[in-house]
Amino acid sequence: MKYPIGIQSFEQIREEGYVYVDKTALIYKLASEGKIYFLSRPRRFGKSLLISTLENYFLGRKELFRGLAIDSLEKEWAEYPVFHLDFNGVNFTDPGALEETIQNFLDDSEKKYGIKSEKKQFGLRFYDILEAAHDKTGKRAVVLVDEYDKPLLDVINTDKVVQVTEGNAVTIEDNNREILKGFYSVFKLADKHLQFVLLTGVTKFSQVSVFSGFNQPNDISYDSRYDALCGISQDEMLMVFKDQIKELGEANGMTGEETIEKLKQKYDGYHFSKRLNDIFNPFSILNCFSKNDFQDFWFATGTPTYLMRLMADCNENVNELAGKEYPAAEFVDYKATRQKPLPMIYQSGYFTIKGYNSRRDTYRLDFPNEEVRSGMVSVLSSDYFGDTSSPSTWLNDVSDSLEAGDIEKFRLQLTSFLANISYRFQRKEDARECERHFQYTFYLILQLLGKYNTYVEKETSQGRIDCVLECPDYVYIFEFKLNSTAEVALKQIEEKGYALPYAADKRKIYKVGISFCSETGTVNDFEYRLLQKLR
Repeated sequence: MKYPIGIQSFEQIREEGYVYVDKTALIYKLASEGKIYFLSRPRRFGKSLLISTLENYFLGRKELFRGLAIDSLEKEWAEYPVFHLDFNGVNFTDPGALEETIQNFLDDSEKKYGIKSEKKQFGLRFYDILEAAHDKTGKRAVVLVDEYDKPLLDVINTDKVVQVTEGNAVTIEDNNREILKGFYSVFKLADKHLQFVLLTGVTKFSQVSVFSGFNQPNDISYDSRYDALCGISQDEMLMVFKDQIKELGEANGMTGEETIEKLKQKYDGYHFSKRLNDIFNPFSILNCFSKNDFQDFWFATGTPTYLMRLMADCNENVNELAGKEYPAAEFVDYKATRQKPLPMIYQSGYFTIKGYNSRRDTYRLDFPNEEVRSGMVSVLSSDYFGDTSSPSTWLNDVSDSLEAGDIEKFRLQLTSFLANISYRFQRKEDARECERHFQYTFYLILQLLGKYNTYVEKETSQGRIDCVLECPDYVYIFEFKLNSTAEVALKQIEEKGYALPYAADKRKIYKVGISFCSETGTVNDFEYRLLQKLR
């Protein structure tokens, strides 16, 4: 089987025999039931391939679709004038890059339809082109915009300025937003000349007026009917890659059921609507089958710089954002800021919907799968701990200690490690910040272990446990205190009954109290007790 890794051309995939997961029934539904759409999906999720497929469909290239679902659905196969604007591959931090990209697109389009607009504004020039295309072909135009938001994401929160007029400078972000707003306003003005419009991107900048210049597009990003428009559903994977699943399992000494479960844990778990239909990351799935190995393929391609800029300035740590419920408006429909990066984390694919509360109309967000969780924690910990104190080798020793129940050795490992963390992370002026710092440090350490179930601020009927770590033979219940004693922490575990849910557990249960010192930035007291179970 040929895997189209990195290939975004539908024409090349079909002509050269690459595997194609058939999305054409959804594409036909999309084209026949509406006109102007917006779709948000994470990077490398198949948005560019979707655009390419639509382009070939509206160009009437029936031969490319033979044997696919749309072959029996479409009867006319009419050819429309198609305008494909792709913002990929351009660095929009360079002043004038957006203007040049649109200018080149308009120049090429005018040449194609034999006109030369006298208008100065991009939107008005595009209107003249759309009108000319309609007049010349007798068909309304199709406009496909790939990664419409890249000119904004490249410069978000950079505060880089550009000279607009003499003595008038604005940020590139504001400048690019106004240019896009004016350009996209053509969709309202030229409605009678348009057959179909689709804009794809990572985020929906609805509150920053990019879309305010034209009729609001139909946002299908959270429409359950189009959950699998990009990405791969479990049914599609089991049908298309049946033999590959078997080969993958054999290569890794796993049964068929174990292989499917591992694929789900590693690459599944993306949900784009309240129905929670499971969607696999297509980039990771294809690479996994191609290499017959489970690796972090999607995350290894790089974390977007815009997201890391937001996370660096964020007032909240990632563990304080994950696993919580939010009203939809908080993560769907407004621009991310330094104070609230949640929309960007979600829309970029690093969080996904993990539950829906219909009574409250809230969504629970968390990491979609093991690949994203481990990748995100590795990136955050690398920045947090610094290169000189990277815990890669140290983690193996910690894993050995925890799996063996050698908690005294773990105490020594933790104390020495915290003593090496950069001074800038240690002494905090605010007591609450000190406590958050230590909890976050401990959270990253345990998450980096990767193999175990880790629960931070786990809720019980009596309160919240600071942290629970479940190993194969041991369970550790941690309670943290700042500038206090470990005995006080242990007393809280006892009084709140934090160990009660594990009373019938066959594993050994350790209650661990840890006190951190804000002056030294490390552990100043550490005590533990083994839970005595009734026989």
